[in-house]
Amino acid sequence: MRRLHYSWVVLATGFFILFFSGGSRFAFGLMLKPMSEDLDVSRSTLSLAVTTFMVVSALSLPFLGRLVDRWSLKGTIGIAAVVGGVGIGLMGQVDAPWQVFIVYGVVYALGSAGTSNSPVTVMISRWFPHRRGIAGSGAVAGNAVGQLVIVMALAAVLVSLDWRWAFTILGIANLAVLAPLVFLAVRDKPPEEGEEEELSSKTFRAITPPDSALSLGRTLTSPRLALLMVIYAVCGFQDFFVSIHIVAFARDQGVGPVLAGNLLALMGLMGLIGVLASGMLADAFGAVRPTVICFLVRMFIFAFIIFDQSTSSIVIFGLVYGLTFLITAPLTVVFVGNIFGTARLGTLAGSISMVHQIAGGAGAFVGAWIFDNRGSYDDMFRLLLILSVAAAVLTTLVREKRVAGAVTSPPPG
Repeated sequence: MRRLHYSWVVLATGFFILFFSGGSRFAFGLMLKPMSEDLDVSRSTLSLAVTTFMVVSALSLPFLGRLVDRWSLKGTIGIAAVVGGVGIGLMGQVDAPWQVFIVYGVVYALGSAGTSNSPVTVMISRWFPHRRGIAGSGAVAGNAVGQLVIVMALAAVLVSLDWRWAFTILGIANLAVLAPLVFLAVRDKPPEEGEEEELSSKTFRAITPPDSALSLGRTLTSPRLALLMVIYAVCGFQDFFVSIHIVAFARDQGVGPVLAGNLLALMGLMGLIGVLASGMLADAFGAVRPTVICFLVRMFIFAFIIFDQSTSSIVIFGLVYGLTFLITAPLTVVFVGNIFGTARLGTLAGSISMVHQIAGGAGAFVGAWIFDNRGSYDDMFRLLLILSVAAAVLTTLVREKRVAGAVTSPPPG
């Protein structure tokens, strides 16, 4: 009987890391109302803690990516899992808003960043160098499954216990299951000889990713990297607006509370289909094609919701947008590997993810500002339609081939 290649263990580990990480991040929205009432603070004040979380985690991603590149992937993700477990568990002990800002906005933000898509997809790409797309998509699918399972489980806990117990149980689960899993199962890279024998024996039509990279200074000032950051900024701006405001938009249009509350979970399930499809397309044709398809779908769905906002149309909007929700997440390492090589994969993927997340915070805020000043989200949908057109055009300008002047390895330090 043929022995199971260890790369599949790494893939399963990546899935469960993002299962816990994704599910834990969405828990705050579930707890917002009872926390606001118990702590006697406004929802806007607590929402600022989420903004702090997004900024801190985003700014830490390039640093964590450099730790992955230069130090240890297992050590970086493992320590982050412990910090994240402590942070989310301590949320059950907070008694004042400033404590929420420190515990959730700083401590948990740092832990969450280290167990997010960026370091996990770097890990997967090392073990699946010829199938980065589909393997990364398989791991990223853990986000959607975790969002569904963990949030549903916590909702059941809230029926009999309070939000403090829910956060405490979540922290214990992260420390007792996730952290040991990382330290036991994660390996920094495959063995030098014979790695990926099963995969390398097959022929793939994917663009062959280079094993080298430009110097860090030249890479960070590269027009190609700037172009990728603009594309991912548009994607993040759209994603966080929809994920934060879709339920409120649905309720404004008369959708029932049960259907509106489950719409985001249904979007997560649809995201499973989209992310797996994008991975297969990326392995076959490169990352440009699925990214263009993503923005073309968004062009259609934003135009659709501007003209028809009935209950059935809102459900269609949520489900179709959900198909695109996770498409670009595993493609970050595909873009970077194909264009710049693998030597600084963590640093560059982390930098792009940082831009994606900061732009996401802006999208959530701009959407709220437009609604407060215009009384509807229609102008926001028009803006997102224009951005989808621009992003689709810009993506076609990306050239997934090795940059000239690459060096065989990054300089020490």
